[in-house]
This record gives sequence, C-alpha cells and structure tokens, in this order.
Amino acid sequence: MFCFNQNEQAMKTPAIQNDFSYYRRIVSRQRIDSTNNMLVSTELANRMSLFYAHATPMLKVLSEATSKFVHDNADDVENTTETLGTMAKVCLRMLENPKLLQQIEREETHLLVLRVMVGLVILYDHVHPVGAFARGAHVDVKGCVRLLQAQPAIKAEPLLNALRYTTKHLNEENTPKNIRNLLAA
Repeated sequence: MFCFNQNEQAMKTPAIQNDFSYYRRIVSRQRIDSTNNMLVSTELANRMSLFYAHATPMLKVLSEATSKFVHDNADDVENTTETLGTMAKVCLRMLENPKLLQQIEREETHLLVLRVMVGLVILYDHVHPVGAFARGAHVDVKGCVRLLQAQPAIKAEPLLNALRYTTKHLNEENTPKNIRNLLAA
C-alpha cells in the first residue's frame, strides 16, 4: 500500500519537515517570491511543511477522504464499514491460512497484504461511529494484532505503531482492556 510506504519513509526521515521549515525561513529572509522561478514556491513549501508535520501524512489524507465520503453519503455508512471490515478479515484469513500463505511467493506481496490489512483497520476505525476496537465491530482487531506480533519486528513495528498512533478510538472507554494491552508499546 503506497500510503504505508510513504509514511514509513516520512517516519524514517523526520528531518524532511525541518528541511522545509529551513527553506521557508531562508526564502523569507531573502524576500524571494514565487515570481523568481523558484523550484518550490513559498506557498507549496508551506503546504508541504504542514503535510509532513503529521506523523503519518498519507494515512491522514486517506482517512480524511474516506471520512468525507462517508459523511457525504450517510446512507452508505453501514455498507462502507462492512466492506472495509470484510476486506480486513480476508487479508487476515489469507495470512493465517498456511495453504493460502504458501501461494504468496514474494516477500513484497506478503508485506503488501499486511499493510492493506492494517490500513483497512485504521480506515474502519476512522469511519465507523464507535470504531474498530468496540465489541461487535466487523474487524478482528485482536487477530490482526496477534498476526502482526508474530511477524519479524522490522515488518511489524511500523504497522503496530500505525495502529497505536493513528487510530481514532483505541484509547476510548469502550475499547476492551485486552486489546489496549496487546497494543501497549
């Protein structure tokens, strides 16, 4: 999932936001405006700096777009959340089933399915009124977390961190303590 690749790079390169801030300061000191054929205009540098200020910028944009879609199509909330939940379950079952797992030949494909699963859980959590962690949700969060924890840390940690820090309802009262404990850093 492109969004997780992009976010991983942003988290591994925290200086990028500082670089845009530095660029903005230099440009403002030199009173350069966008008419001087700058590679990056001041306005674009400002927008990029704000974009990268968020821990997972691509996921934030994707979550906001999905939430807007659901808000604009209020009649489809149940269809949307059920679809997201079902797709997350399909990814989970695919990775849990040894026969299906054997059919995945490339490591990149395995990682892609893990990323898609986590992305779907996060989107579900942002879109559903009570989130992915509440009892009765269409998502097997416990199964997803356990599967991630069984992966090598290099694969699992960025995805577990995405669940820890980009979900909307994890720290709410209706989240079962066993799920909060599973995701405790």
